[in-house]
Amino acid sequence: MAASGFAGLGYQVVWTQQLGLALGHEAAAVLAVVAAFFGGLSLGALRLGRRIEASRQPARWYAACEGVIGGWGAVLMLAMGPASEATLSLIGPSASPAWQWAVAFGASFLLLLPATAAMGATLPAMARLGTARVAPLYAANTFGAVVGVLATAFWLIPQWGLTRSAGLCVGLNLACAAGAGIALRARPAPAALQATGARVLWPLAVTGLLGIAYETLAVRVLSQVTEDTVYTFALLLAVYLTGSALGAAAHARWPALRHRQRLLLALGTSVLLGMAALWHAESLRDALQPATFASALGTEALLAAAVFGLPTFLMGALFCQLCADAQVAGVPFSRALGVNTLGAMAAAPLFAVGLTAAFGPKLALAAVAAGYLLLAPAWRRPVWWLPAGATLAVAALAPPLAFVDIPEGGRLLSYRDDPLAAVSVVEDAAGVTRLRINNRQQEGSSATVFVDGRQALVPLLLHGEARRALFLGVGAGITSGVAAQLPGLQVDAVELLPDVLSATELFRPALGDGPRPRAIVADARRHVRTSSQAYDVIVADNFHPARSGSGALYTVEHFRAVQQRLAPAGLFCQWLPLHQLDLDTLRSITASFLAVFPDGVAVLASHSLDTPTIGLVARRGGTRFSPHDAPAMAHRFGLGDPLAVLGSLLADPAALRRFAEAAPLNTDDRPWVAYRAPRITYAPDSAPRDRLIALLDQVRLDATGLLQPQARTLAPRLAAYARARRDYLALGRQTRPSADPAVMLARVGPPLLDVLRQSPDFEPAAEPLRRLAQALAPQDPAASRQVLAALHDIRPDLVKP
Repeated sequence: MAASGFAGLGYQVVWTQQLGLALGHEAAAVLAVVAAFFGGLSLGALRLGRRIEASRQPARWYAACEGVIGGWGAVLMLAMGPASEATLSLIGPSASPAWQWAVAFGASFLLLLPATAAMGATLPAMARLGTARVAPLYAANTFGAVVGVLATAFWLIPQWGLTRSAGLCVGLNLACAAGAGIALRARPAPAALQATGARVLWPLAVTGLLGIAYETLAVRVLSQVTEDTVYTFALLLAVYLTGSALGAAAHARWPALRHRQRLLLALGTSVLLGMAALWHAESLRDALQPATFASALGTEALLAAAVFGLPTFLMGALFCQLCADAQVAGVPFSRALGVNTLGAMAAAPLFAVGLTAAFGPKLALAAVAAGYLLLAPAWRRPVWWLPAGATLAVAALAPPLAFVDIPEGGRLLSYRDDPLAAVSVVEDAAGVTRLRINNRQQEGSSATVFVDGRQALVPLLLHGEARRALFLGVGAGITSGVAAQLPGLQVDAVELLPDVLSATELFRPALGDGPRPRAIVADARRHVRTSSQAYDVIVADNFHPARSGSGALYTVEHFRAVQQRLAPAGLFCQWLPLHQLDLDTLRSITASFLAVFPDGVAVLASHSLDTPTIGLVARRGGTRFSPHDAPAMAHRFGLGDPLAVLGSLLADPAALRRFAEAAPLNTDDRPWVAYRAPRITYAPDSAPRDRLIALLDQVRLDATGLLQPQARTLAPRLAAYARARRDYLALGRQTRPSADPAVMLARVGPPLLDVLRQSPDFEPAAEPLRRLAQALAPQDPAASRQVLAALHDIRPDLVKP
C-alpha cells in the first residue's frame, strides 16, 4: 500500500502540472483538475469497490487495479500532450469561467478516469483481502503518499522531469501488480452486508467536504505568509498527509480515539486553533528569521505543522471511525470511501470559489469549524456550546485572515480575495500607491512609472512601426497603459487575476487621461496558444520565476507559441527581474529563449541597481534594428533620442550564447526554472546590483551585426555607450551616498565626467551632475558653475535649464 500511495501522489503532482500547462492557471481550470481527480477516485470506489467486495478473488482485483493504473499511466506519458492540445482548442481564447470549468473538468475527468477509478478501488481491494483493518491500511497508503509528494517535488521532477517521474510511478504500480499474487495470499474477509439505510453515509460525505475545504482554505491563507513556490505546496501537502496518516495509525492503537462525537467536537475546536495559528503565522515566520534554503523550508514546514498538525491528525482518526461505524451498520468500506471522496470533490468549487470569494477566508474557515460541530449530536451539552460559542465569536469579532503591510501613515485603498490570491493596494504617507499579490510580491507602483513605461517603450521603439501590441501580464497597468497612449497603436493586455485588473483603476491618475488597453482575463500561456491574432510586438512582463506557475512562462514551448503569434518582422521582448533570480536561472531562461530565437539579444530596461530588469529581444525574420523618430511622450522616459533607444542593447547573440552555454533548457517536461529559482528567493546569496555587474562582466555588445546597413555607422557610438554604462553602474554600486552635495560631488564628480567623456551620448551620467550643481548653487556657486562648465565642454546641450 505504501508503494501504491507513493505512485498515486506522484501521479497527482505530475498530472496536475501537465494539465495546468495545457488548461491554464485560472481558478476555474486549477480547481476543475482537483475536482476531476477526486471524482475519479470516488467513482472507482463506488462502482468497482462493490464488485471487489463481492468477489472471491480480491487479490486478482487488486493486481488488476495496479496494472490498470500503471498501464494508463504509461498511455498518458504519450497521450497527455495531444489530448491537452485538443482540450485547449475546445476551450478557446476567450472562454467564460463556466465554459472553462466545464471543459477542464470534463476533459480531466475522462482523461484520468481509468487510472483514478482504479486508484479509488485499490484500498477497498486491500480491505477486502482482510490482511489488516482499514486504519493501518489507510495509514500505510498515506505514509507512502507523503514520501511520494516529497520525492517528486524535491528530487524526481527537478532531476528527471515530468514524464520520467511518471514512468517511475508506472514501474511501481506494475511491480505492485506483479507482486500481488506472491505477497497477498491471506484469507479473504467475509463480504460486508449492504445497509438498508444511508444515514451513516452523509457524515462521511460532509467530513470529506470539510477536510479538503480546510486544506484548500489554509493553503490559500498561508500563501500570503510563505514564499508560494513548488516547494511550499509540496511541504504543505506532505504535512497534511502526515497528520492524516498519524491519526489513522493512532486510531488503530488507541481506543480513546474511537468515539465519533468526541472526534467531531475536537475537530471543530482544532480548526479554530488552526485559524489562531494562521493569524500568528507571520509573527512566527519573522521570529525564526531563516537564513538558509534548508532553514527557510524548515520554517514553512513548521508553519504547516502548526496549522495542519492537530486538525489532520483528528481527520485521519475520524475517517477510520466513520468507516468502522459504517461497517457496523452494514455499509461496505468501498461505499464509505467513495462517498467521502465524493464530498471532497465538491470542496474546491464550493469553498475556494464560492464562500471565499463571497465572504473571505475567515468566515469560510469558521464555516468548516461549524460544520464539524453541527455533525456532533451534543447540542444540548455544555461541552458543545463552548466551541460553538468560540466559532460564533471568531466569525463576528476576529479580524480577517488577511496580511497587508501598511506603512506608518499609510492606508489600505483596496483589498480583494480572489480564489487564487489576495490582491491589495496600499498608499504610503508620501502618496505612493503599491499593488501587491499575497502581500509578498509588488506588481507595480505609482512611483515606478518611469521604469515601467520604459518597459513598454523600449521594445515598441526598437520595432519602430508597430500597429498592434500584446502585453502578457498587467500588474498595476502602467506598462500597457503607457503603450496604449502611443498614437496609432492598438494594445491588448492579458491578466490572470480579475481582481488585479480591477485594482489598476487606482493607478490611472499616474498615467493621466488617454486611451486604455483592451483588457483580457486569461492565462497568458493559454491565450497565446489559442489566439489567432498576429501582433507586431509582444511584451511579456517580468514574472517572478519562483512563484507557483510562473516558471511555465519561461519555457521553450511557451516561447515557441509566442513566436507563432508574431506578425512578419514582429518583435518579442521577455522582461526578466534580475532582482528576483540568480544568474544560473537567467542562463537557463536565456538558453530556452535562444532555442527558439537563435539571434536574440539582451537589453537593459533602466539603470536601477536595486531592481535591475533585463530584456530578451528577438524579431521574427532576423533581429536587426535601425533608429526611428520617437514620439513626443518618449522624452518623458529618457528615450527621445534614437541612440538612447538603441543604447538599451546589452548583449549580442554571440555573447548570449556564450553566457548560456551548457545551461539546461527550461521546458514543459523539465521545468528547471520552477525548481531552481526558489533558492535565491528563500535565501538570497547576493545583492541585485552585484548580479547585474557580474552579468555585465560576462557579456559584450558588438552592435555592427545588429544594425540595418544604413545604421551601421552608429556601431562605434553604441560600443562606447555600452562601456560608459558599465562604468556608470559600477560607480553607483561602490559609491556610499551622502546628504552633503559637496561630499557627493567629490566622490562621483570626476568619474561621472570620465563616463561622459567616454560617451557623450550617455546622458544618464549627466543627470546626477546637474542635480549636484543645483544643490551646490546656494552654498558654493563657484563649484556649481564649474560642474556645469565641465558638462558644457563635453556636450553643450547636456547643460539643461
